[in-house]
This record gives sequence, C-alpha cells and structure tokens, in this order.
Amino acid sequence: MGHRFLTSLVPQKNQRVAGRPILEALRGLTWLQWMHFISGYIAWTADAIDFFSVSLSVTRLQQQFDRKTQDITTAITLTLLLRTAGAIIFGCLSDRFGRKWPLIINLVLISAIELGSGFVQTFKQFLGVRSLFGIAMGGVWGIASSNALENLPVEVRGLASGVLQQAYAVGYLIAAVINLYLVPNVSAGWRSLFWTASGISLFAAALRALLPESSVFIRVKANRVKDQTSLSRSRIFMHETKEMLKRHWTLCVYAILLMSGLNFLAHGSQDLYPTYLQVSKGLSDHNATVATIIGNCGAIAGGAVAGFVSQYIGRRLTMLILILFIGAFIPLWILPTGFGALAAGAFWMQFCVQGALGVIPIQLAEMSPPAFRATFPGVVYQLGNMVSSASAQIEATGGAHLKTTVPGKTDPVPDYATIQGILIGAVAAFVVCMIIIGPENLGSHFERYKTAIEEGGGRDEEVSDESSVDHEPKSPASSTKDSHDDVVEVRDV
Repeated sequence: MGHRFLTSLVPQKNQRVAGRPILEALRGLTWLQWMHFISGYIAWTADAIDFFSVSLSVTRLQQQFDRKTQDITTAITLTLLLRTAGAIIFGCLSDRFGRKWPLIINLVLISAIELGSGFVQTFKQFLGVRSLFGIAMGGVWGIASSNALENLPVEVRGLASGVLQQAYAVGYLIAAVINLYLVPNVSAGWRSLFWTASGISLFAAALRALLPESSVFIRVKANRVKDQTSLSRSRIFMHETKEMLKRHWTLCVYAILLMSGLNFLAHGSQDLYPTYLQVSKGLSDHNATVATIIGNCGAIAGGAVAGFVSQYIGRRLTMLILILFIGAFIPLWILPTGFGALAAGAFWMQFCVQGALGVIPIQLAEMSPPAFRATFPGVVYQLGNMVSSASAQIEATGGAHLKTTVPGKTDPVPDYATIQGILIGAVAAFVVCMIIIGPENLGSHFERYKTAIEEGGGRDEEVSDESSVDHEPKSPASSTKDSHDDVVEVRDV
C-alpha cells in the first residue's frame, strides 16, 4: 500500500503536460494574457505588503502602544483568523459575477483599511482595523490566482503558478525596503509604511479596472440565455454549489489539512523572523531587515524553480522534495550567530518553503471543482491560514518561556530559535504525509468546464462549445486526462 502511494507521486506518460515547449508558449501569449497575469501578480504583491506591514513594525508598535511582543502578534493572529470570511464572500462573488469587479472592490476596501491603520491612536483601535483588514485580505488570493491562471495556456501554468505565488515574497521584500529606507527617515515613522501600502493597493485596483473580464466569463456572457434573470442565475449558483459540496467534501477536508500545514510553515518561518533576529541573535534592526530581504530573494527564486519543475515531474513530487529539504536546512536557519550564516539560512529556508507554496496555486486550481476555481482554492487556502493563525503567538509565547543569551552579553533573552526549529520540523513531517496521500490532476484543462452559474457546473460538466474557451486544440490524450471524476477524491488509505 505504501509502495502505491510513493509510485503515484511520479506522473505517468499520459499525465505529463504535452504541447508546445514552454518558451514557444510564452512567446505565443497575447498582451491581454500577459496583463491578466500581471494584474493578478500586482494584486497579490499589494496584499502581501499590507499584511507584512505589521510583522516588520512589531518593535515600533510595542513602543507606540506600550505592549509586549505577544500582544502585538495578536493583530497578526486576528488578520489570519478572519481571512476565511473574506475568501468565502469574495470567492462566491467572483464565481457568481466574474473576476473583474469583485477583485477591484476588494482591493479598494483593502486600500481604505490600510490607510486607516496608519491613523489609529490606541491598541484597541489597531486590533479592530486589522480585524477588518483580515476580512478584506482573504478575498484577494483566490480571485487573483484564478484570473491569472485560467487565461494562460496549460504549458506555462506551472511556471506561472510559482511566479504568481511569490508575489507574496516580493510584497514582503518591498515592505522590508520601505521599512528600511522610508520609515526611519520620516516623522510619521511606522505609519508611513501603512500609508504607502494603501497607495499600492489602490494602484492594483486601478490596473485591474483597465482590463476586460476574464475570457471564461466573457464566454458565459456570450452564451447566456436571453430570458435568464439575475435571480435565476443566483439560484443556479446555489444549486450547483450544493452539488459540488456533495461530490467533493472529502477533497475539501484534504485540501484544508494540506493548506494548514503549508501555511504553518510559511507563517512560522516569516511572521516573527525579524523579531527573532533582533532579540535572540542580537542583530540590529537594519541587519534583521536585510536578512529578511535576502530570505525573500530565496523565496522568489524557489517559487519560479519549483513551478517550472512541477510542469515536468508533477506537483506533489516537487513539493515533497522541497519539504524534505526544509528539514535539512533547519540547523542553518537557527544555529548560527553571525549575520552571513543566518542570512544564508533564511535564503534556503524560504527557497524551500515558498518553493513548495509556489506549486499551490496551480495544484489547487487543477484539483479543485472546475466551476469553483475562485471559491474553492481561496477558501481552503484561507482556512489553512486560520488554522495556522496562532503560529507567531505560539513562537512568541514559547520563546518567552525558553531563555538564551546573545553572544557577548549575559542577560537572558527569549529563545525564539529553538521554538521555531521544533515547530517547523514537526509541521514539515505532517506536510510530507499529506502530500503522499493526496490527489493530483496534472495538466487539467479546467477552463473547458462550465462555470458555477451554468447548469452542470457543480457536476464538473464540460462546455459544449470548446472553441470559445480553448487556448489550443484539444487532443484525445488531454480529453482522457480531463475526466475530473477520476482524480478529485483523496486516495483510499
């Protein structure tokens, strides 16, 4: 039985993505396909800048509100907890009404809330605003990823997935640069980081407003029954949602467990990282920020490499290899005391963690019910965030009970290194198990299926007029591969 699980990690010949070489496929992209991808990329980048504004400002927020580290990380926890609500709200709106306007409204709300974060005067106000931000933030990932990937040909989706996901790391990097060069040099201090992030989110909304709707929903609009009202389409959407949940509830449970583990790895290695370097390793605020930037360079590289490789060896096998490497790099991540070695540990840790996550947008899109490519991936991703929401507080609380000393000093300080190593190691082992038992639908032409506002969408039916949505001619092999019924359930243990 274990042998079957392991051999299933390697895709069979008829599962591998066939078609044009990737460079030829990239050259064949239209300007509109490029812009759909870029708009989703910038939206996810802006979302990350908004989120990591708190992580990079922990020490300054402690001084502003006279609070402990554990208190400040409560804001991060609340944001992560409430992201699921946003994923449900905006994911359903996107699958019901289209990709364009739900994403624009979402980004405008984020911009307004992030702007307000820079004007709060009390800690309670800060927690309240960051809670609202969590709801708004939860909607972006599902819409942005579905909008970007469904408009691309299948040959480039693996690479696009890795690049798209690391917009999150790019956002962290941009936020770190702003924190390094702008925040110390303006009278507004930490507030300037939030205000700058607000402007970037508004720019992302404006860019999406300039582009047309996703090609999938243009096809739906063209084929819409003339006498079909908005109310009748909403009724169809609710009916197909129920059908989807009946068919795919085990897949939902599996995806939530997988994303819980992966998000624990991401937030456990990122959210408290600048504080860990300053408190447990004695690095200056400047060096801690530079190490964070180096780590995010590793994340960007890892996402692109993993996404590209997954197109050939499969999504799960790529993730499995990277998760195993995480265990190997934990010592380099937590044991050194000098800046150079710590920065190297940050680079390789984020290369592996974010490389594995770089495969997730396309892995979730391919294995999700095709009609719910915004709702399903967005909700399970954010439910995983909700489960992992306490990662920063776990590390802050656990580190406070373990003590260590900074080289050259005798006063004990919280040992965040040890608690991070234990948490990341345990979660990595869990994720390995989840990857091995999971499903995969490599090379799925999910854009050929009906949407959630068409009858049969919840039952994974294909559209009859393929020419209106295909990026390329459909071959008999891909037709066989696209039978979702064979792959959407978790394999029997």
